[in-house]
Amino acid sequence: MFCLRWVNAGINAGMGAVLNDIDVHETTTTVLVVDDRANVRLLLEEFLVEQGFTVVTSGNGQDALELARRVRPDVILLDIMMPKMDGYTFLEAYRVDYQTPVIIITAKDEENDAVRGLDLGADDYIIKPFRMRELLSRIQAVLRRVQGKQQDRVLHIGEIVLNKNTHTVTVRGEPVTLTPTEFTLLELLMDAAGQTLPRDTLYERLLDQGYTGTARTISVHVRNLRMKVEADPEHPHYITTAFGVGYCFRKEPPCVSP
Repeated sequence: MFCLRWVNAGINAGMGAVLNDIDVHETTTTVLVVDDRANVRLLLEEFLVEQGFTVVTSGNGQDALELARRVRPDVILLDIMMPKMDGYTFLEAYRVDYQTPVIIITAKDEENDAVRGLDLGADDYIIKPFRMRELLSRIQAVLRRVQGKQQDRVLHIGEIVLNKNTHTVTVRGEPVTLTPTEFTLLELLMDAAGQTLPRDTLYERLLDQGYTGTARTISVHVRNLRMKVEADPEHPHYITTAFGVGYCFRKEPPCVSP
């Protein structure tokens, strides 16, 4: 079984980041390894490639930041103490634009550094020395969490698909253009599908999203939304009214009132 041993192997430092054209296979998971020790980068790269990952490496935070922005890895393994730019600075800069999972690699006597890294947006950390299988398990765990979040970002009920990532809606396979308020309203209703949302609740949640209208105008937005997503707006199948209460996005079984 592989075990990462923290010794100087005397491997050429040329194993650092390659900032020329990088051929990353689109169908594989890409891991960026950021560590200033060439022997560590090599050991990690060899193991991860054997597990089917595409691996790119960098020897310092500054080069890693440029590399990560171009390659867009799926997971980043990040050392803290590095030349040019340390792991903390890398995290702060990278988290401005990207939410790629980051696992910090740290020594036991540097565990407080890992906690600081978590505060800056890292997803997990692993203490060296560690078994490679443990690292593999942690990589797989953060990937599962990301996949779950991505799935949660797409709502698909009946003929209507709402994608929170791309801010798009399709109905019966055709794209539909919604105003920001209509999109937010549809998202709120679909998130709570099967439950009746009182008008006051919808109004409060819309206010949280920057809504500037009044509670009374919600019914106007609902009407307009029905015109765009319902096959028969006069007899809506999806967005139903609970008279005197609010609205519900219908699914089976029928909607329930609060």
